[in-house]
Amino acid sequence: MQRTRVLTGITTSGTPHLGNYAGAIRPAVEASRQAHVDAYFFLADYHALIKCDDPAKVARSRLEIAATWLASGLDHEKVTFYRQSDVPEIPELSWILTCMTPKGLMNRAHAYKASVDINEEKGVEPDDGVTMGLFSYPILMTADILMFNANEVPVGRDQIQHLEMARDIAQRFNHHYGQGKEIFTLPEVKIDEEVATLPGLDGRKMSKSYGNTIPLFEGTAKDLKTAIARIQTDSKLPGEPKDAENSHLFTLYRAFGNNEQVRAFKQALEEGMAWGQAKDELFTLLENQIAPMRERYQALMANPQQIEEILQVGAQKARAYAQPFIQEIRQAVGLRAVPVAAPKAASKKAAKSARFVSFRDEQGQFRFRLIAASGEELLLSKAFANPKDAGLSSKRLVEVDVESAVQLNADGSFALQLDNERIAESITGSTVEAVKDSLAQMRDSD
Repeated sequence: MQRTRVLTGITTSGTPHLGNYAGAIRPAVEASRQAHVDAYFFLADYHALIKCDDPAKVARSRLEIAATWLASGLDHEKVTFYRQSDVPEIPELSWILTCMTPKGLMNRAHAYKASVDINEEKGVEPDDGVTMGLFSYPILMTADILMFNANEVPVGRDQIQHLEMARDIAQRFNHHYGQGKEIFTLPEVKIDEEVATLPGLDGRKMSKSYGNTIPLFEGTAKDLKTAIARIQTDSKLPGEPKDAENSHLFTLYRAFGNNEQVRAFKQALEEGMAWGQAKDELFTLLENQIAPMRERYQALMANPQQIEEILQVGAQKARAYAQPFIQEIRQAVGLRAVPVAAPKAASKKAAKSARFVSFRDEQGQFRFRLIAASGEELLLSKAFANPKDAGLSSKRLVEVDVESAVQLNADGSFALQLDNERIAESITGSTVEAVKDSLAQMRDSD
């Protein structure tokens, strides 16, 4: 059976809430347990920089979200679980895609258009406060998806447009650079119609930006119950039939109950169950599911090093795919590695290592030393009044028959002579054989 690659992520700009769990984390974890699924899950910390400029909050959120996924049952040994910022191939791909994405496509992005609409209502410049991060957000999201050639991407209904953009960008790239080959897989949207978008306390989409979220693992059971008590309902009294299908509370219950529980809960509402009792039943349902996970979450948060080790292993797995793939992409767009010719063999002259070093001594006289390939000093010349004479003598030594030019001293040292004149004395520790070899090297290199 061919495996389906499923990819999803959560922006690390806050603490995960019930909507994150039901809309993304839970379905992703459930999908990862299927034999035919190759699961990639990531912490979207680059995306967090678009929404949050508080470094401490971003760092904390990365830890909280990682702990949330692991506590929710994600098996990090069977999936690829990583931080976006630990895979440098992703921002590289994002830039490559940016260079071929029409600005007009980005102009139509919902988040950007919403910002422009707000500015127009305020009577300020349309792009006031709009960063290039916000404007280009869909391209980075596209890079997240295409970097691993995901087949399916579980998202909320509000993210469908971004998936459509990802497909459009992938098609453009394949057409322009593929040369008949499909470099990028076109991703498919995957939505669970029952829980794609959960309502918050006020009935709007559950979102940190609206301040209407229900906590997941943050706080205690009491905090969860307090939040549920704040869910807005209509004014119908106990005993009066409730419109379950249009109730935010029922929508939340349906997202977590099984078929039998949901059927019974709906019937009770339609028969007049009080809202207070309905909220208590929702709390009981949620707490039974959340409590064991909350305990695992708290243990992980108390051991951040364990989380870090898991994420580093995940990054290695992700890059094992991303590194060769980015090379294929670079090749496609023309960022090819230029073949480098093998270096020419070094000439004999370049390979020469033994040498004479000329210098002027403290008395102003001119001398030279013979230095071996190893850097060891072998000979020190006599003093010359004229540098030309020193240079001429060193050149003649290169050609001299060492055996006949050596003059041994009583202490075991030796000198080399030219025309019956001692031209250079041995340095302590040097040998005739070493001098002979060094001069031969210099002669052969000429």
